[in-house]
Amino acid sequence: MPQTRPAVDQATPTTTPPAPPTALSLEERMAFVNTAMTARLDEAAVVYEVNTAHIATEPVDLDEAVTVPLTPTLQPPTPYPTPVAALLQRAHHRLLTGGWCTGALVDAEGARCLYGAIHIEARGDQSLESRGLQVLMDAIRRQFTDVDSVPSFNDSFTSGRTPMQMLDQAANLADTRGL
Repeated sequence: MPQTRPAVDQATPTTTPPAPPTALSLEERMAFVNTAMTARLDEAAVVYEVNTAHIATEPVDLDEAVTVPLTPTLQPPTPYPTPVAALLQRAHHRLLTGGWCTGALVDAEGARCLYGAIHIEARGDQSLESRGLQVLMDAIRRQFTDVDSVPSFNDSFTSGRTPMQMLDQAANLADTRGL
């Protein structure tokens, strides 16, 4: 005799159907997009590294690569109240607007070295010029102990970035000293 199986009532489900999905909020959608984009960017970075691993390169210091003067319309900052600090500040501004050079007080385009900028901005006052050069040497020797003179320091660089930074630091130093 064949075995009979109990009948299953197909009208009543044995499990409850899943609830319909609710709409995601904007923040939730943004979080999902952010996660997906981060994964894609990470994958692209790995692909880039793999594709360029065979290329030998040397890092470039972009600060040293830019050697052109800033626009001549650059306005000078508020001058320091002390004469030596104001002189060094004017010399710094002159180098920013007129250009920096090496190997000469003034080159053919009118750019000046550190000494040339201080000399022209002193306007004939040799005492002021001398004190400005002395403060500049003090500022230079705080970072570069083997420097003999301002011109030798100036001429040891291929761009004016570091010499002009030292001139700016010297102006701050002179102001701090009340010179």
